[in-house]
Amino acid sequence: MTVTIGRRELLAALGDYFARSSKTIAPALGIDVAPALGIDVAPAPIENDAAAIEQRIEAFARAPNGGLFVPPDITTDQHRDLIIALAARYRLPAVFAFRHFVTAGGLMSYGVEMLEQHRQAASYVDRILRGANPADLPVEAPTKYETVLNLKTAKALGFDVPPTLLVRADEVIE
Repeated sequence: MTVTIGRRELLAALGDYFARSSKTIAPALGIDVAPALGIDVAPAPIENDAAAIEQRIEAFARAPNGGLFVPPDITTDQHRDLIIALAARYRLPAVFAFRHFVTAGGLMSYGVEMLEQHRQAASYVDRILRGANPADLPVEAPTKYETVLNLKTAKALGFDVPPTLLVRADEVIE
């Protein structure tokens, strides 16, 4: 399963609450998987500007049954707190790429486990320092992914989290 499909499946698990998704950055990623999950996608590319982000999310929130899909991007990372606050204000379920969005109050995330990524990078550095030619090292894809769910946020948004989603989560923040 790709990371994009995994995130969309998390939104689909909350299907009683929404039927459409806004992709705040990189609108070409994963749009083809959304219809298979019963989700209409409204691409919403944003600029690195707080006012533009607020405008885009507010406009999306005007229609019912929406959820945010927030892929990894420097802009979303820089405006993490704003995006989380807007999702809460407009009661939009949001799936993020990294756990730090969830620990900061976001609803849920699905993405690579960063500690494992750092270990993998350290392994590359070790091999290079021992004399390996970087061009000869294989490209390694991430092997560990994690799902993090914030029940406190779910409760504040008025969402009943399905048991299947609770079981799937690697970490549940209460």
